[in-house]
Amino acid sequence: MATLQKIRTRAGLLVAIVIGVSLAAFILGDMLQGGSSMFQRNRLEVGEIDGTSIQYPEFQSEVEELGEIFKQNYQTSQLDENMWAQVREQAWQQKIAEIVMGETYKDLGINVTSEELFDMLQGSNIHPIVQQIFRNPETGQFDRGSVVRFLKNLETGAVTQENRDYWLTLENQIVDERTQSKYANMVGKGLYVTTQEAENTLQASSKTVNFDYISLPHSTVSDDEISITEKDLKDYYNAHQEDYEQEQSRRIEYITYPVSPSADDYADAEKWINDIKSDFAETDDNVQFVNANSDVAFENVWEKRDDLPENIATWIFDEGAQVNDVFGPYPDGETFKLAKLHKSEMMPDSVEARHILLQVTTQAELLAAQALADSLKTMIEKGADFAQLARDNSVDQGSAINGGDLGWFQRGQMVKPFEDAAFNNKKGEVTVVTSQFGIHIVQTTQLGKLTPQVQVAYLVRNVIASTKTYQNVYAKASEFAGNNTSREAFDAAIAEQKLTKRVANVGENDRQIVGLENARQLVRSAYEAEENSILQTTQGSPIFELGDNFVIAVLVQVTEKGIAPLEDVKPRVELAVSKEKKAEVLVEKAKAALSGNSDLASVAAALDTEVKSANSINFNSFSIPGVGLEPAVIGTVTSLNVDQISAPIAGNNGVFVVVVTSETQNPAGDIAAEQNRLAQTLNYRAAQQAFQAHRDAVEIVDKRSKFY
Repeated sequence: MATLQKIRTRAGLLVAIVIGVSLAAFILGDMLQGGSSMFQRNRLEVGEIDGTSIQYPEFQSEVEELGEIFKQNYQTSQLDENMWAQVREQAWQQKIAEIVMGETYKDLGINVTSEELFDMLQGSNIHPIVQQIFRNPETGQFDRGSVVRFLKNLETGAVTQENRDYWLTLENQIVDERTQSKYANMVGKGLYVTTQEAENTLQASSKTVNFDYISLPHSTVSDDEISITEKDLKDYYNAHQEDYEQEQSRRIEYITYPVSPSADDYADAEKWINDIKSDFAETDDNVQFVNANSDVAFENVWEKRDDLPENIATWIFDEGAQVNDVFGPYPDGETFKLAKLHKSEMMPDSVEARHILLQVTTQAELLAAQALADSLKTMIEKGADFAQLARDNSVDQGSAINGGDLGWFQRGQMVKPFEDAAFNNKKGEVTVVTSQFGIHIVQTTQLGKLTPQVQVAYLVRNVIASTKTYQNVYAKASEFAGNNTSREAFDAAIAEQKLTKRVANVGENDRQIVGLENARQLVRSAYEAEENSILQTTQGSPIFELGDNFVIAVLVQVTEKGIAPLEDVKPRVELAVSKEKKAEVLVEKAKAALSGNSDLASVAAALDTEVKSANSINFNSFSIPGVGLEPAVIGTVTSLNVDQISAPIAGNNGVFVVVVTSETQNPAGDIAAEQNRLAQTLNYRAAQQAFQAHRDAVEIVDKRSKFY
């Protein structure tokens, strides 16, 4: 464990240095701009969790560390903005859990000892993460020796800093997970399901009923038949305020000036494609010419007639185009194209093949796998049993069990290097190729019907907006923004010019607005502006450049977190009160019909409706088929006797009258088994609900939107 302690010490020093440099740079930059921010800690505050201030340099350092883990997990050197948003969100949630639960774990004495960690890394109870990382690619089994060697290399410094940091992060995750598991088990052990609870749930599902019903939808009562007063609205609102809780949001209205190619831009693209046609026709190296001049690289694919665009298929197969003939130029959407017949051959339309896949993850493995592949190829060519070699050596277990057989397949169904080898082989020929999955020993066992296939080299010129077009559109947006600097002027100008106004409701941390690219800057501006003001960029311009659009926006409504004012939710309250009033009218109608009739059919006739049926309903049913979520109806029918007509039931969708036509008593379940099932459900929910309770008990202020 001394090794792990050294790792932690060194990593801690490195993190401290990184944070120190970042903090110094941040504060120095701020001092040069404002001169006083060193004494204004709140300006660096990303948030506050249970009274603990989260400072930007510390948080950003954790984000960057987590970002490196994401890069390794996704095998990429760069993360796009959406991925960085995920990283920041995960880092924030981890910070909340660390602060909210840290003191709880400490007070309860919950920790992970060095002996436990050793057991999860090298001992008898290896953690699943470690098992996954150190799995032998040939056997698929966990390789304990690989773990020991890796940890020794950590101690001697034989691994890269990147891998060292990655391992330390995984180790911390394992410790955190074990700590959380201990807490969850502790909470779960404190929960108990009584015998009575188990009996109640069994009883609820033991009785299944079939019933007939009539329904009177709220819509059958006209608005003229009810009267709603202001007092009705206020009373309902006050009694149901929890239904009108709202999150913080901003409502913006905006117009866009799309930057799209002009007629001149189309003409320029067409002239360019016409001017280059002769050079394209004369070149001897079609691939190099396309890759050097086209907006779309050469695609090394073979295609049959049905795979080609109709105009190209007609030119080649009906008009008899020859290799190196050129077709076009012709328009295709927002492009102009030239097509040159690059190759034409009779080739199989499908092949049957089998393979042996050797996995490669390191340079050392590559050299060993190449030697093994060459050896296997020689053995197969000398008559060795391909199927047995596949079962013994291939990491593709799905095909290895069938002797490596992949069956018949057409072009486009396999990775390109494998496909090329399979289709270029003669029957029975063996080829070794490398793909992103490893090294393949490929044998083509059958060739399909020969068909004419071609390769076409396309020279593509995209039609894009020129600088002149860009400037012309910007000038229009600038003129509108300059002449309309208030909300009133903004609205009036839109109406006068018959422009299309769009609307968006955005949360403080939202990053996207439908139809707009990179909308984060517009969202941030909405939270920094005053209501009814024109939004501005960080440079003070009212024009946002978002992708191919210039955007001008106004903040029309500010909504703060809490209970929405009655005026803001009045339409919703009116609808709810209206349903209650209409239900009262329908209940009285149903009561009148019930007073003079003894069976459901007569009641239905009196109410000018029809009798419907529902089957197999018990107390645990979620909804009624064809009706929807109606808990009041379900509760009533499971408590009625057979042939007993109910009183009117006010439900979610209307008023109901029901009668049970039959019931079935199911065999009583095992109480002990039911207790165990309910206990497992409680334990499953225990950890999350306990954490949520702790989280709800503290104040969390999220200020990330100031920085991201």
